[in-house]
Amino acid sequence: MRILLAGASGLIGTEVTRRADGAHDVRRLVRRVPRSDSEYRWDPASGVLPPEALEWADAVISLSGASLSRLPWTSRYRAEIRRSRVQTTEAIARGIAAAASPPAAWVSASAVGFYGDRPGEILTEESAGGTGFLADVVAEWEAATDAARPHTRVVNARTGLVLAGALSPLIITTRLGLGAQVGDGRQHWPWIGLDDEARALLHLATDSATSGPVNLVAPTRSTARDVSRALARGMHRPHLFALPRFALRAALGRAADELLLADQAVEPRVLLTDGFTFEQPTIDEGVRALLSARRAEA
Repeated sequence: MRILLAGASGLIGTEVTRRADGAHDVRRLVRRVPRSDSEYRWDPASGVLPPEALEWADAVISLSGASLSRLPWTSRYRAEIRRSRVQTTEAIARGIAAAASPPAAWVSASAVGFYGDRPGEILTEESAGGTGFLADVVAEWEAATDAARPHTRVVNARTGLVLAGALSPLIITTRLGLGAQVGDGRQHWPWIGLDDEARALLHLATDSATSGPVNLVAPTRSTARDVSRALARGMHRPHLFALPRFALRAALGRAADELLLADQAVEPRVLLTDGFTFEQPTIDEGVRALLSARRAEA
C-alpha cells in the first residue's frame, strides 16, 4: 500500500518506516524543503497540505505532537501540547475532506490520556472520557478528525506508554543501582513495546476495517511497580527505593499526576478482536526487547 506518514522523524515514526520498508511504499510529510520524491512539504500552521500527497496515498498515519516528556508544563508549553496535536490533525482532516480521491484509511495518533485517572476501573474503547488537562486535549485532538469521517475510515490510536521512550529515565537510575518504584507503585501503567506500537499502526492502516478509538496497549495489565521491577530484573540491578508522590509533584507539578501517578487499567479489546497478535504481551517480554534493542544500538 501507499502510506503517507506525518511525524516520520520521531521515535514511533522511525520504527513505522523501518517496519514498512519493503512491504509498503512510504512517503513523508515534512516541514522543510523536500530532499527526495518521497517527501511532501506541508505547513499545518497555515493549513497548507499538498492535495497530491493525499490523493497519492491509500492510507495516512499521523503521529505529530509536542513531547509530553519536556518539563515543566508551563502554561505556554501546555498551549503548545494542545496546538501541535489539534492544529496538525485539523489540517489533515480538511485536506482529506477536500481531496478528489481521498485515502481509504487514516490512523491518527491519540493517547490513553483520554481516560484520565480512573482507579478501580477497567477501561476499554467504550469507556467515557475522564477529566484533566490531557483528557481534555485528547478529546479535542480526536474531535479534530471529524471532518474526514464522511470520506475515509478514521482510527484514533490511543497509545499508552511506549517503553522505548517512557523508560529512558528509569533505565539510567536503575543502571546506577537506584531502581525505584514510582509513587506507591499500585497505579496501572498502560504500556506497549515499540515494535508492537509500529505493527499495530500499520495493521490498522492496511489490514483492518476498524474505525473509531483503538487502545494501543499490551494485553497484560501492569502496575508501575510491575514495570520498575521488571526493568530491574532485566538489568540485573536492585530495586530498593520509591519515589514518593509529594516529591514527584514538587519536581514535576501537574505532569506528575497525569503522566506518572494516574491509574489507568486500559485493555486493547478492539485490537484483540481485530486479530492483532502482540509480540510482547507481558512486561518482562517488553523490557527484554527494549534492552536488547538498546544493546544492539550501543
